[in-house]
Amino acid sequence: MDAFYRTHTYLVEHTYAPVRRILMDEINWDDRMIGIKGTRGVGKTTFLLQYAKEHFGTTDRGCLYINMNNFYFQGRGIADFAGEFYRRGGRVLLIDQVFKQPNWSSELRRCYDYYPKLKIVFTGSSVMRLKDENPELNGIVKSYNLSGFSFREFLNLRTGNSFPAFTLQEIIHNHEHIAKQILPKVSPLKYFQDYIHHGFYPFFLENRNFSENLLKTMNMMTEVDILLIKQIELKYLTKIKKLFYQLALEGPRSPNISSLAKDISASRATVMNYIKYLADARLINIIYPIGQEFPKKPAKVMLNNTNLIYAIYPIQLERQDLMETFFVNTLWRCHVINEGNKPGVYLIDGTTKFRVCDAENKKMRFSPDTIYARYNTEIGKDNRIPLWLFGFLY
Repeated sequence: MDAFYRTHTYLVEHTYAPVRRILMDEINWDDRMIGIKGTRGVGKTTFLLQYAKEHFGTTDRGCLYINMNNFYFQGRGIADFAGEFYRRGGRVLLIDQVFKQPNWSSELRRCYDYYPKLKIVFTGSSVMRLKDENPELNGIVKSYNLSGFSFREFLNLRTGNSFPAFTLQEIIHNHEHIAKQILPKVSPLKYFQDYIHHGFYPFFLENRNFSENLLKTMNMMTEVDILLIKQIELKYLTKIKKLFYQLALEGPRSPNISSLAKDISASRATVMNYIKYLADARLINIIYPIGQEFPKKPAKVMLNNTNLIYAIYPIQLERQDLMETFFVNTLWRCHVINEGNKPGVYLIDGTTKFRVCDAENKKMRFSPDTIYARYNTEIGKDNRIPLWLFGFLY
């Protein structure tokens, strides 16, 4: 146990969290069982350590961080370890990569039932279905999603500002006033392209080649997150990767399921399942017409975020595709996104039409029933909102 305390102290002391994630204030930390899901690379480990540093400091043994990558847990379950920690006065156990432990959900249930004064905060892959696939956790776990950096977080980091987040309704109704608060302090478009290229994943701060690091992360998403959690045999990995690459090359559009099935030598049903797994891993986003959902064929498939586009096919970039990908990625966290009736048009929360468009297109006709998210501009007017401002939703 002392070795774990020493590791905890070292990690908390050396935690570098230049951006305080907005999720830190959205979680109800009074809950006893908290699950934080997120795609690989978005900073879940740093988030746990940042919480420990803020609430307990480095020497308080009432809180302990552990990682299920430690071989120690191959021979000992979470519940037994938690019991020893609890008997030593431990009250908050932070468990990273909980899915690496066999029977992790039943182990967490034992902790909840046996140690009533113990709080557990755990991280897991976005592929995990905490409640649907783990009924023993129903009613006891509160689940949250940690996303990559928003444009707001990236801008604050790069400029030293502390701009707040805004709701979608605040942006729709007050975007001109909000922009007037931001533009005197910074020019967002000077930083927007950098964010589009490499700002979503916090590891761009590391002294490593970003694209190579991202490609490694993407491979881990398929090789570990999808195969391990979904219990898919290794021999099917090549098919999943090939499907992902084909979807990426096609760009944001409706997939030809029959053609994709032929390309990877799989059934249509298998292709649809793989598409769902890739979406769960936050490698792609799938957009449906309103009223439809999986296993129906999506109206549109696109990469989850623009950083992935640059990593996979930088020589085939389409500006419109990039901007639509940014728009969908920044809204999906808190809103339902459906396909609209025209190219570039999306229906948000079943009520409001948005169109992503180029502000330099002088032939655009504006409709009063549509909100225009316009790129290549820093300012907006009425129902024409600068696209960058949607990056302030979190």
